[in-house]
Amino acid sequence: MSDERATVIDGNAVDGTAVEGATVDGTAVDGTALRVALWRALHVQADPRPHVIEDEIGLRLAGPEDGWTGRPDMDREATSRMRASIVARARFIEDLVEEQAGQGVTQYVMLGAGLDTFAQRRPDLAAGLRVFEVDQPGTQAWKRQRLVELGLGVPDWLRLVPVDFEAGDSWWERLVAAGFDADRPAVVASTGVIMYLTRDAAAATFRQIAQLAPGSTLASTFMLPLELVAPEERPLLRATEQSARAAGTPFVSFYSPSQMLELARETGFGEARHISAESLTERYFAGRTDGLRPSSAEELLVAKV
Repeated sequence: MSDERATVIDGNAVDGTAVEGATVDGTAVDGTALRVALWRALHVQADPRPHVIEDEIGLRLAGPEDGWTGRPDMDREATSRMRASIVARARFIEDLVEEQAGQGVTQYVMLGAGLDTFAQRRPDLAAGLRVFEVDQPGTQAWKRQRLVELGLGVPDWLRLVPVDFEAGDSWWERLVAAGFDADRPAVVASTGVIMYLTRDAAAATFRQIAQLAPGSTLASTFMLPLELVAPEERPLLRATEQSARAAGTPFVSFYSPSQMLELARETGFGEARHISAESLTERYFAGRTDGLRPSSAEELLVAKV
């Protein structure tokens, strides 16, 4: 990477370079997973209180080299809105899980879990659930090894579910084999994933989730078309799309809120609601004097079975 500053969104630098992962004893972890974990930690280190989420366990998992906050993709100003989106969606989904657990839901599934640390940060809540983290085999093996090395371990109620999507593995079959009970309701979260899927692939995933037990909930992020993004963010989004394409991981799907709601209804959900970036700002960033707020490019769908 040149000395010019770059921003990274979901694993791709705007200068066209791909984000590198890391290895432990030859086992690789996805670079995006590392980046998101470091952004959550950077929120605690760079942004003043109150923090939307307190997550430095992810920093311990990632184990970056000294001086990591000085890297171009950790630039405090350039990454502020994406960093805010990352912590806002994490907090929103955790609040949702807590709410649903209070109503008797006992299963929580993360599709594309990366280095999520809910289980380690919130054992008070997680220990009363069965938590399933679904991701690529390399990332899962790497995370398991790091949890053991750090003395955090993998409790019985936490199931790391490796799925080789490129080899055609069925995430649903792997999930059930890991102990998921399809006859009991669950919260299913999918963040930073759907923009890489065709509409047909996203519909197939939604349709599978919509067949879960009544009372189940899906929370999924999605990216807006360029024309619906705040004008000041459009140049960065254009550059990010170009770099994602150059890195071989193009963004293939963008949805307006109405299109996302329509997709949820078409695939069998009984009700669906749109969570805007503006509403996340009002909920988690009101009263801040530093101007920190989520990106307008990413929003949320919450759909109920």
